[in-house]
Order: sequence, then structure tokens, then C-alpha cells
Amino acid sequence: MGQPRKPSGNPPGQYAYEGLDRLLHERSRLSILSSLMGHPQGLLFNDLKDLCSLTDGNLSRQIQILQEANLLEVWKSMNKGRPQTLCRLTDTGRERFTQYLHQLEEVIANASKARPAGSSVGGSFKPSLG
Repeated sequence: MGQPRKPSGNPPGQYAYEGLDRLLHERSRLSILSSLMGHPQGLLFNDLKDLCSLTDGNLSRQIQILQEANLLEVWKSMNKGRPQTLCRLTDTGRERFTQYLHQLEEVIANASKARPAGSSVGGSFKPSLG
């Protein structure tokens, strides 16, 4: 077996993916941000908990982390004597998550180009964020 060939034509850092923000990349936070991207008016705590399959404690902690990073806004109110918490992405949160999604598209595009012809990976994904 010979020496591996040095990649040609690839710009330095092509696979560094600096835009994969660790804050956003964690599974629970990724679930929360994805859910809220599809609901610009925000979601109530229990709806968000159900959509993301998180426990009360885990969701509370992740919301706190995202709020401290200025990615989420949180409103607390009472409805029929019961506390309600509404979570919504901030403009900064929406912008950062969109940038993150563009970086994921680049990962997918690079991996797709590297895949041998004729091989498939579970269906055809065609990202289109604009």
C-alpha cells in the first residue's frame, strides 16, 4: 500500500468548519433552536419540551444557557393561575442559527462531493436556505 496522496485543489481550512458553533451544536440546544426557527412567535415551555423530548430540568438549563448568550428571549406570565413561560429567538439568535445552518450545508456539500459515485446515504437531502 502506497503513501496517501496529498489533496490537490482544496483550499487550506476547507474542512475546519469554524462556523460549527459549540454553543449551538449541542443536541438539546440544536433541538430548541430548530423548533423555535419554525415558530417565530415563540413556543410555550411545555410545547418546546414535548417537541424536543427534554425533561423540565434539562430544558430549563438549556434555555438559561441560550438566554445568557442573547439567543433567546423568555417571558414569564400567569394564565388561569398557572405560570407560563414563552421562549422566542432573538434577532441575534435567528442570525447566528442561520449562519450555523449554512455551515452545516457546507459540511453536507463537502461530504457529498467526497462520497464515491453510486453510493447513497439514506435518501436525497437537498439543502436550500437561500
